[in-house]
Amino acid sequence: MIKIGIIGAMELEVEALQKEMTVSSVMKKAQMDFFEGTLNDVPVVIVRCGIGKVNAALCVQILADEFRVSHIINTGVAGSLNAGLDIGDILVSRDAIHHDMDVTIFGYQLGEVPQMGFREFKADQQLVTLAMDACRKANPDIHVMSGRVISGDQFISSKEVKERLITQFQGDCAEMEGASIAHGAYLNGIPFVIIRAISDKADDSAEMDYPTFETAAAKHSAALVKELVSSLPHSVSFLLNTNNLLKT
Repeated sequence: MIKIGIIGAMELEVEALQKEMTVSSVMKKAQMDFFEGTLNDVPVVIVRCGIGKVNAALCVQILADEFRVSHIINTGVAGSLNAGLDIGDILVSRDAIHHDMDVTIFGYQLGEVPQMGFREFKADQQLVTLAMDACRKANPDIHVMSGRVISGDQFISSKEVKERLITQFQGDCAEMEGASIAHGAYLNGIPFVIIRAISDKADDSAEMDYPTFETAAAKHSAALVKELVSSLPHSVSFLLNTNNLLKT
């Protein structure tokens, strides 16, 4: 059975989707409200996880344990690290990295969680492709690209920090939850994709740009998610992939 977990960090990022879903139940756990029901007749659980990596990871585990979601979509906003990503554009994750993980003294790569054997948490390619297509349908005037999400418990608003993150991680956007959602999804064997609408340039102008463009960016991201959820049951390869996952 397909059941999509949809996570946003802030109320703004999920309220538009919650208004359009048919709610069958609401469960409160870890101070998060999990709205279960359907969105365009597709079973979903929509939740605001709160800001930061710990909140995001806890949310994924609850979705896995309590709701047995088959896939996870994370929607939200981010600061651009790529000159090709302007405010208002959308990035669909290729992979995600923790930029504030540093155990290099023991020989690990910068950003690598010890004993994982890699530092990049790769998004499900099927979901990435479907999300790119969904964005072109839902937001035909919005530029969309696939790339790398880097996450840490800090709001990036310094040109110096931005340049360091680009050099060290080759990131395309920076935010505060994606890598933890990717990490939790990986550990639970749940396919995921992260969708980020660009709200600022993650530099010295970020503090000014973010409040101005946050609402529009979140709206575009929500429109993409709605279209993506609607397209999932009609994707033959997606259904085959889901059936194979449920058998394992």
